[in-house]
Amino acid sequence: MAENSGETPDALLLVGSGCPHCATLLQTLGELVKRGEIAHLEVINVTRRPEVAMAHGVRSVPWLRLGPFELQGLLSAEELRQWLARAGTREGMTAYFSELLLSGRLDQAIALLRRDPAQFAALLEPLADADSELQVRIGIGAVLEDFAGDPALAAQLPRLCELSRHADPRIRLDACHYLGLSSAPEAADCLRARLEDDDAEVREEAGEMLAALMTGDISGADAETPD
Repeated sequence: MAENSGETPDALLLVGSGCPHCATLLQTLGELVKRGEIAHLEVINVTRRPEVAMAHGVRSVPWLRLGPFELQGLLSAEELRQWLARAGTREGMTAYFSELLLSGRLDQAIALLRRDPAQFAALLEPLADADSELQVRIGIGAVLEDFAGDPALAAQLPRLCELSRHADPRIRLDACHYLGLSSAPEAADCLRARLEDDDAEVREEAGEMLAALMTGDISGADAETPD
């Protein structure tokens, strides 16, 4: 399904024969289409087209792709409008990533980033907030581990370098770890700057990741994401 080029999102709904919630969600989405809040709605019965469910990795219905968001289960009109309001905004994508990470859907977050690396900015947003939920921060770390040495992670160096200078040492510690994971030579200067950090853990992490970066053996560094 092609993405809507305007501000109003498209939607793809997967339903199944005998699904108790599919008809309700379909009716709600139909009303949003009539009101112009959704530009285009495509509905596929995966009982008849199981290959579509397989292609999207869907195991249960109803399943909805609303703009960039993949949502599961029965959603009210109010919930759908909340996601519609989030579409096209960094804050909305950050909220979506947080929901994926809190529910353990790391593969879904990784797949989204591989399709659209530009969304990395939204993923990294909670790292700058020391009050972000621990499960979200751990989830971000697990996702970034999957992108170790990937150009998509290296492209985030400006933001990671900025975070390595954050006032909170926990944030600097995380940033040093991810700078090393990038495998980008340009990360070295940011890591060297932290060798004289006020925090001992930050100094140690910066040294380890700098050494791994210089040898080209990131696998030799501590693979566990800092807390």
